[in-house]
Amino acid sequence: MNEATYFFLSLAIFIGVYVLIIMDRLDRTLVALAGGLLMIFLQIINQEEAIHAVDFDTITLLIGMMMIVMVMRLTGIFEYLAIKMLKISKADPQRLIILLSLITGILSGLLDNVTTIMLIIPITLSVAKDLKLDPIPFIIAEIFSSNIGGTATLIGDPPNIMIGSEVQLSFNDFLLNNAVIALPILIVTSILFSLLYKRILVADESVKQKLLEVDENEAIHDPVLLRKSLVIFCLVILGFIFNAYIHVESATIALSGAVALIFLSGISSEEILVEVEWKTIFFFIGLFMLVGGIEATGVIEMLAEKVIQLTGGNLFSTSVSILWVSAFASAFIDNIPFVATMIPMITDMGIISGMDVYPLWWALSLGACLGGNGTVIGASANVVAIGLAEGQGYKITFKNYFRVAFPFMLMTVFVAMIYLILRFLV
Repeated sequence: MNEATYFFLSLAIFIGVYVLIIMDRLDRTLVALAGGLLMIFLQIINQEEAIHAVDFDTITLLIGMMMIVMVMRLTGIFEYLAIKMLKISKADPQRLIILLSLITGILSGLLDNVTTIMLIIPITLSVAKDLKLDPIPFIIAEIFSSNIGGTATLIGDPPNIMIGSEVQLSFNDFLLNNAVIALPILIVTSILFSLLYKRILVADESVKQKLLEVDENEAIHDPVLLRKSLVIFCLVILGFIFNAYIHVESATIALSGAVALIFLSGISSEEILVEVEWKTIFFFIGLFMLVGGIEATGVIEMLAEKVIQLTGGNLFSTSVSILWVSAFASAFIDNIPFVATMIPMITDMGIISGMDVYPLWWALSLGACLGGNGTVIGASANVVAIGLAEGQGYKITFKNYFRVAFPFMLMTVFVAMIYLILRFLV
């Protein structure tokens, strides 16, 4: 087969897998793995290329953080925090969804959005169970907030790390350029989600009163393990913040923390490993292989080149186009390979045309991070959140999430476009 045949074949497999995921009639993990394996069987990529396409940093980071969260769960800390949040919000569901969304967004900027989701979802499930409410509205709002919060800082979302490393942008650069728009978007969307779900988030007054009388301290049933867990967790977070200085990757830090915590806890590794969301892990592996196929045949590169050709090198139209194409691409394609393709192309544009490409980096960052909110598979945090919810018996389908989140995503990207124009292009 020639290159053109491989190009269209990889695109057909990719679209076919996404259609099956959207239809939600087959197990999405098996569908993603089948699509990735089909890329290998049809020789679109070989096995070595497929393995190389899998981002093992992301996979290892997820496994390490899942293991830490599983040990922490045994202490009762999540139940304790759930009761605390209930008391702060006076057990009012509307206040609670705003509080959880804001906390999720802020933590996503300070840690990263995947780690934050792993911490906040167990708390959310516990809160919803106590109030006898469906946790899905809370989870959708938190997914959205995690990606908005991740947009704000250098370490909040992988695309920002990649862009910052390439262009030598500092933590403060992201605070001054992205956080100033991400924070208002976070506040507004948190309020909008509370209004959207106002009719269904209604708790019984007697249940609320009973919960407010609960002593949260009684939820902690292993204080010794809790102290050990908090020490390890804090060390892991410090490692994430200072990994550029200690030259150790986040994945290694997370896995090291998990191993150290299991040793200190005295719990068997089998007991913890069996609780890891392996279904989510293998979904990621299949998705990475799938994206590796369309990347190898030039589908993503073609998309990036078309944007540049259509804009004719005009800074205004190029910036706006990169913002929107990045948003739509990140909603349906993992944003990591897309951003990896766009970075050298933007760099070349500056060299060839002499254009000031500084605004383009912020357009790429805002589009890739905010666009991840568009679908359940638009960002790593989305997949992890839905996997954790599914593990507890709460299924969030592609259609149900898309119906709510995609219009919200379009709104946030539109606001980002106005900001981009006023800040850099006027």
